[in-house]
Amino acid sequence: MPEASDSRIAVYIDFDNIVISRYDQVNGRGSFMKDRGVSKPSADFAPRLKRATVDLGAIIDFAASFGTLVLTRAYADWSAPVNADYRTQLVGRAVDLVQLFPAAAYGKNGADIRLAVDAVEDMFRLPDLTHVVIVSGDSDYVPLAQRCKRLGRYVIGVGVAGSTAKSLAAACDEFASYDGLPGVPAVPPEAETERPAKKPAAKKDATDDKPAAVSTTAKKPRAKKDAAPPAPTPQEAASVLLERALRLETLRTDEDWVNASAVKDLLKRMDPSFSEKDLGHRSFTDFIRAQSDVAELREEGNIRHVRLISG
Repeated sequence: MPEASDSRIAVYIDFDNIVISRYDQVNGRGSFMKDRGVSKPSADFAPRLKRATVDLGAIIDFAASFGTLVLTRAYADWSAPVNADYRTQLVGRAVDLVQLFPAAAYGKNGADIRLAVDAVEDMFRLPDLTHVVIVSGDSDYVPLAQRCKRLGRYVIGVGVAGSTAKSLAAACDEFASYDGLPGVPAVPPEAETERPAKKPAAKKDATDDKPAAVSTTAKKPRAKKDAAPPAPTPQEAASVLLERALRLETLRTDEDWVNASAVKDLLKRMDPSFSEKDLGHRSFTDFIRAQSDVAELREEGNIRHVRLISG
């Protein structure tokens, strides 16, 4: 496999496949189609969808650990409410959103065909591509993975555990489970009750024929649920970014101590706006020293290595 500095990566995301697979993983097999309904979603659909939110940033950062991202495309019907909430997240990571419309009443949008056609065309149009990342667990992509390998590309697959075809994993040079990517939370336990249980009706006293009194007290407004957490500070965001970069570089090299320069290169690929000077540090080494709860620095002459502190 080429070195990361020489690698050029193309990422293709079958968005519906990943979102639906994660939803079914969190809420139970087959629950997406059942909860979404044909004409109207169930009352539980929105909160369950939120619990199964996919972190596309974790996937993109994993792809960036192999080299420079030349193009990243996500295929879906972006007018659908289920997908629309992700648009800001994806546009913020410079992902090209490819609009697909359902081709039939049952809603299949043909993402697999469009994605495969684009990928093959890109390999001939961009001969310097070294890696192809297919984000899906659908066995329909087996021929695409095999064709990419025949054309000399290193093929990496990413899919949700439990919803990935073994044939697709076998067709790739490397396959990663979305669940195992750095920064992806464990599957959250499903709430014991999605809806509040109805209270049993109070027993009426046989001697009480008076109607219940009507309360004149104004109802207190309910507190807002699921309030958005405060945005992380630049320092907090940089710490999270560093931790993810260290995990990815450790996985790539299979070494505990990794080269600090390689980590910085990966940080810049993950977030081109990263700058240790903007965070108040004179050098990247000073930035590492300031992250003593995340990383440990080892200096040997002019060579610096860094290790993730397990926690």
